[in-house]
Amino acid sequence: MGHCYNTININAPIEKVWETISNFHDLSWAEGVITSLRIVGAKQGDEIGARRVLNDAFHETLTELDAAQHSFSYSIDDGPGPIAKDAVDNYIGSVKLSQTHNGTFVEWRSSFESTNSKEVAEFCDPIYQALLSALQETYS
Repeated sequence: MGHCYNTININAPIEKVWETISNFHDLSWAEGVITSLRIVGAKQGDEIGARRVLNDAFHETLTELDAAQHSFSYSIDDGPGPIAKDAVDNYIGSVKLSQTHNGTFVEWRSSFESTNSKEVAEFCDPIYQALLSALQETYS
C-alpha cells in the first residue's frame, strides 16, 4: 500500500483553521492551486457523500467529517495520470488538525493501492505541499 504524508504548522487557532478548510465545497483559500471546483450532486459541503471535481480532473467524495476531532477524509474516485481510476484503487485522503501551544498542526495524508506507488506519491505530494502552503498563507 502506498501513502503520502505532509504537514505544516500554522500560527492561527485551530477553530479558525477548521472553519477555513472544513467545507468540502470551498477551496477559495487555495487560489492558484485549485483553479476550478465543480460541485456534483445536491449534498452540501459538510455532508458525507458530498462530491466535487477539482481543476476539471480530480473527482472526489467526502467520506468522513468529524468536527469534534477537526478531521475529514475523502476518496479520489478518478483523476489524471497515476491516480486515474484504472491506475489506483482505494485512494483515501485525510486531513487532521491538532492544537499546538502556538497554533495549529495540520496533517494531510493519503493511502492507496497501486502497482506504481512511487509515481502516485511523486504526483500527489507536491499538490498536498502546495495546498498546505496556500492554507498557511491565508494566515500570514
